[in-house]
Amino acid sequence: MFTIALLIWTLIMGMDFAISPEGMLFPRESETREILRLDGIWNFAVSPMLDPLVGFRQYWYKNDLSKIDGLEVHLMPVPSSYNDITTRMDIRDHVGLVWYDRTVFVPESWAKEKRVVLRFSSVSYAAQVWVNGKLAMNHEMGHLPFQKDISPLLNFGGSNRITVACDNTLLQDTVPQGAVREANTDQGKKLVQSYTFDFFNYAGIHRPVVLYTTPLVYIDDITVRTDVSGTTGLVFYSIGYPLNNNVTCIVILLDKFGNKVAGADGFGEGALKVPDANLWWPYMMHSEPAYLYTLQVELRNIQGELLDIYRQPIGIRTISWTNTSLLLNNRPVYFHGFGRHEDADIRGKGLDLPTAIRDHNLIRWVHGNAYRTSHYPYADELMDLADQFGIMIIDECPSVDTDAFSYRLLEKHKDSLSELYRRDKNHPSVIMWSIANEPRTQTETAGQYFGEVAKHIKELDDTRPITIAIARGVNEDKSGFHLDIISFNRYNAWYQSPGRLDMIVGNIVDEATAWHKKYNKPVLISEYGADTMAGLHILPDYIWSEEYQVGVLSDHFKAFDKLRAKGWFIGEFVWNFADFKTAQTYTRVGGNKKGIFTRDRQPKAGAHHLRKRYSLLSAELYNISIPSDLYQYLALPVARDEL
Repeated sequence: MFTIALLIWTLIMGMDFAISPEGMLFPRESETREILRLDGIWNFAVSPMLDPLVGFRQYWYKNDLSKIDGLEVHLMPVPSSYNDITTRMDIRDHVGLVWYDRTVFVPESWAKEKRVVLRFSSVSYAAQVWVNGKLAMNHEMGHLPFQKDISPLLNFGGSNRITVACDNTLLQDTVPQGAVREANTDQGKKLVQSYTFDFFNYAGIHRPVVLYTTPLVYIDDITVRTDVSGTTGLVFYSIGYPLNNNVTCIVILLDKFGNKVAGADGFGEGALKVPDANLWWPYMMHSEPAYLYTLQVELRNIQGELLDIYRQPIGIRTISWTNTSLLLNNRPVYFHGFGRHEDADIRGKGLDLPTAIRDHNLIRWVHGNAYRTSHYPYADELMDLADQFGIMIIDECPSVDTDAFSYRLLEKHKDSLSELYRRDKNHPSVIMWSIANEPRTQTETAGQYFGEVAKHIKELDDTRPITIAIARGVNEDKSGFHLDIISFNRYNAWYQSPGRLDMIVGNIVDEATAWHKKYNKPVLISEYGADTMAGLHILPDYIWSEEYQVGVLSDHFKAFDKLRAKGWFIGEFVWNFADFKTAQTYTRVGGNKKGIFTRDRQPKAGAHHLRKRYSLLSAELYNISIPSDLYQYLALPVARDEL
């Protein structure tokens, strides 16, 4: 009966999102918009695992959690995952509902001619939100934002309570999928969550929470697409706002110094021409990479008074692809990057800006130029950093190990891509959409399913290629027909033939060649690597040692260079950037250790080795100078007298 209660809760989340398909502009302060950040310490309580709906029966959302008799309340930082904050195993491994609340004072001035929007950047997995005891919104889908105009629910000039019920349960029709069962323990029956993906199912309010204002006549959405004609940049824009004959939409494009380079007045749709445009280039592909313009959008009334203003950073660049190449600004791209996770000690998947900046600095130190947001969308703030650092992104929706295909799952899968597109469509760093990671693509049903998913994202955006990180073998896969780029994950000398470094080169070359022969499309390897315990040294190379990770990398490099010579192999993504936490299993020592960096972002020997590879690739591909510290001083050249 307890599992049924959880199923009912999940169905409630899926029945009515209560959120219109409006724009999802990132909250930015301006002359017409204010932001009140709600990050900080919230009250936190855990529903009994076997009575998950008690909070609904007892109307916890109508009261301050800290004042409910008999309820154990903890202090919880937001944003963060709740799992590793306390010292309690039952909280770390909790399955089902938890509750958050806090109070906030809303200025009286916000009641005048304003909308007040409550935005959550991510709550995993499903959330229900109340304001002052009144239901405000539901959302199902971790890792993606949701928001609602809550003006009618607020006490302006007074205290307001925001309550969130968060459910981390994963089932066969959630994205990603999972299963829940009852288990008998020494303490009685408990719920156990299982899932096949190889990372910990962190939960909670993972990203910032804000209240922000807009005027009543406001800019709801901005869609930007760019192209290049010779040296002229083309910026096509569509602005969403309430249509009104008394409102004029003014669009101004500013360079990075704030100088106007183009502009137009009208009704929200048009194109701007930018002579001698500075294009958005990835790190190392240009002397001035990651160039960003600002698209300033203004709404004014017939008297010329400013109604609303929003500034959207954009990059001017164009993407195209053939059956052998992906081209950025008509120049072939070779990806040398990483698979990653949003994962750090204590905070779990909670946004942590010091870690985010450290990660992007390390990516540039290694001379990487790309990463995949494996296996879910990353925070808005990380996408902004990628734009600014010039790091190319393969943007992945939260579908992992997809199986048990159903119509309900398909609709949620498409919803996840719609929400991802709505959030990330204007980021120049987003080069490709990944519609799944390691799905079970060996059946005809899977082929039909991913045909529908691919069609959906193509209808939203035909300017970027799509891919799947495929794990099935080339002879059994049914999904590649629907893709533009073939990406495959393969762990030679680890999951396949462990310990056999001498079997890497031939296997990788043969498989990549078979993928291209089957689908006649560009191919990249989206995952390869080996678990490595930092500080474990064994000579000769032995599995789990730092020497073995270096050996695995080296032999893959040999294969990649053979494949690069064929002309259709376009990238290599090591798994993983840094060690990360997984579910408890005897195959994982404290988590997945395939990182070239430790979980606290310190380099293993593999990081130094990969840096040499990526630096030499960059010197070859982009003619950059090799870092002066790439090789340490050894000795002066030895002078020899020839006999």
